[in-house]
Amino acid sequence: MQISKIISILSKKYKIKSRKSKPFETLIHGILSTRTKGEVSFPAAEKLLKKANTPEKILKLSTKEIQKLIYPVGFYRVKAKNIRKACKFLIDNFGGKIPNTRKKLMEIPGVGGKIADIILLFSFGEKVIPVDVHVEVVSKRLGFVDKKDDPERVRKKLHKIIPKNFRTVVNVLFVNFGRDVCQTRKPLCFKCPVIKLCPYEPKNLEK
Repeated sequence: MQISKIISILSKKYKIKSRKSKPFETLIHGILSTRTKGEVSFPAAEKLLKKANTPEKILKLSTKEIQKLIYPVGFYRVKAKNIRKACKFLIDNFGGKIPNTRKKLMEIPGVGGKIADIILLFSFGEKVIPVDVHVEVVSKRLGFVDKKDDPERVRKKLHKIIPKNFRTVVNVLFVNFGRDVCQTRKPLCFKCPVIKLCPYEPKNLEK
């Protein structure tokens, strides 16, 4: 199958290592990473978690304290409020624990489908594919999904066509591929390892 071949080629190029983190840590990383690059959001999350690593400890911090700890992530004021709301919701509804179903995760303030899937994948080991902008763009260019599909539709189609044994690597694989080659604004097709299998047109062949 072409899909399996493409994933196999990309896996050899990027050599993805599986990683696992605690559910609450993944939640904080997820909230802070929305519309913010990893090189900014990850250090901010680590800084906050070093100060307070449970919902109860987070709520002991004021919104302004959280803002200072997570700055300069994008929309840090809104995210600081969302983090407090999420922590309060967890305590009030789940005893301070992170639920392990997509439906319940999406009840948490600030948590959408992508963050829910990130938690399920990296903290609970579920074979799901979180769809961020890189996964969406790469999937559309490779012809896995339709150009007009929204992220939720992309997710459903990917889960239908990608074998379960590949699902755990797709997100990180496509994020790496998207940053390195199949960039959002303009793909660098001239250095693409799967160019012969890609239906995207017009290809950018100028170095």
